[in-house]
Amino acid sequence: MYERIIDLITGNTVFGISVLNLLLALGVAAITFTVSRAAIGFMQRRVSAVGSVGQVLVKVLAGTSNLLLLLASLLVGLGMLDLPERWLTRVSSLWFVVAALQIGLWLNRAIALGLVHYFSRHGGQGLYQGSALATLSAWGARVLLWSVVVLAMLSNLGVNITAFVASLGVGGIAVALAVQNILGDLFASLSIAVDKPFEVGDFIVIGPLAGTVEHVGLKTTRIRSLGGEQIVMANASMISSTIQNYKRLQERRIVFEFGLSYDTPTEAVKKAPVIVEEIIKSQDQVRFDRAHLRGFGKEALEFECVYIVQDPGYNLYMDIQQAINFRLLECFSRIGARFALPVRSIKVTALPEQADTPVQQRGSHGYGRG
Repeated sequence: MYERIIDLITGNTVFGISVLNLLLALGVAAITFTVSRAAIGFMQRRVSAVGSVGQVLVKVLAGTSNLLLLLASLLVGLGMLDLPERWLTRVSSLWFVVAALQIGLWLNRAIALGLVHYFSRHGGQGLYQGSALATLSAWGARVLLWSVVVLAMLSNLGVNITAFVASLGVGGIAVALAVQNILGDLFASLSIAVDKPFEVGDFIVIGPLAGTVEHVGLKTTRIRSLGGEQIVMANASMISSTIQNYKRLQERRIVFEFGLSYDTPTEAVKKAPVIVEEIIKSQDQVRFDRAHLRGFGKEALEFECVYIVQDPGYNLYMDIQQAINFRLLECFSRIGARFALPVRSIKVTALPEQADTPVQQRGSHGYGRG
């Protein structure tokens, strides 16, 4: 029985290779796979205690493909055989393909971890923007990485990559022309994420549109307007417009004007800037700047006042302005200062002499004859 098995193993061949040598090659491959897997696990346990760098290495090594490791182990086993020359060339090419794919997987994992680490530290409040930028960056880095890996493998397999790259260039131009609007929005999203003209939660005004930024995506930005509806704008349109960002106000400079009628007493006119200054200084979180009789308008004595609200809140500003207006009404009524109204006064200095009517003339003649 055993002799038959030994004769079967030693006396038969597969593709010109004895069954015994094939079994030895499989045994070497199995041992290589087991040892390699154990070595990777041992390295992960050892470097995990190094620190943050060690944690990154552990995660990178976790990207090791068992399939590629098995293929590499089989190639090690095949190396133990006396293969024909043409098989040696193919095995060498397979070694390069397996190594290139595994290195590509490790680098792909390292790129992903590096981008996550970078944007988690620098994202801050612009989390959505950081996500958009991270997505674009990861996509671009991975496309570049796997393009290099694929071209390297094709070159090793004997493919003329010069003509291949040239054809890809022509095809890339055609695709870029077809999707230029989409690419414009993608690059606009990248510009928004890098420059940060606004972030999620900012109140912005773009032309006639105003609202709070809810989301910055790869193609569009979503804004919640004051009326409650959601406004969706293309990123390319966003960066080509003038954006007013009110969220980044440190303090709000207010210029307000009023007019007094020309029949206001001169003393009351002189007191008006002083009264305005006292009223503004009595408000909380307000810094007075100036108050002047700016000029003589067509219908009123024009005053201009400036103050700074030391808080960016719009509701607070409106409360302060309302309090100032109420106090102005009270104080000006006490000193006899009257606000100008948009009316035109007509002063009549003399009336034209009335001419006698024909009836009156006829009556006078009749009375003369009587």
